[in-house]
Amino acid sequence: MNKSRFNPVFLMLLGIVVVLSGCKKEDPAPEDENELITTVQLKFTDGTNVQTFQWRDIDGDGGAAPTIQNVALKANKTYTLDVVLLDESKTPAEDITAEVKEKDDEHLLVFTSSPSTLLTYTYGDKDAKNLPVGLTGSLKTSAAGTGTLKVVLRHQPPVNGMAQKNGTATPGSTDIDVTFNVTVSN
Repeated sequence: MNKSRFNPVFLMLLGIVVVLSGCKKEDPAPEDENELITTVQLKFTDGTNVQTFQWRDIDGDGGAAPTIQNVALKANKTYTLDVVLLDESKTPAEDITAEVKEKDDEHLLVFTSSPSTLLTYTYGDKDAKNLPVGLTGSLKTSAAGTGTLKVVLRHQPPVNGMAQKNGTATPGSTDIDVTFNVTVSN
């Protein structure tokens, strides 16, 4: 009688191959990419007086330095502030403002004045969860002085199906971080 014998090493290798081929590596959740923003426009409205100031970096990071207009406002006034975000690396330019509006539950504009007493920003728009967005709001100036206004767009898409946006600048990544010089005069 002829018995067929399997080599134990062969059986062990076959078992490893079967086990490993059955394991499926989970793909990580796709990352929601940050937007390319080459232009940030701040539109200040006081009654019928409208002033627009712009940060622009058409070639993106590196290359030529951005052009930044100095913001000039009147003391002790409240302005409506509207933000326009563009990608002018394309022709025609892409209006990123519309994308931020559409995905307002994933975006937060953060305004920081230095010194902190120079300007006070109040959010005028909120997402469906009543969290601030920042595309429109009001900005109050103090007495005459100079300083800066930092504008940061935080991209806060869901991670593993869970919302990140919580009304603070902490979660997410930065789409744009620009600083304007500000003069408030009488």
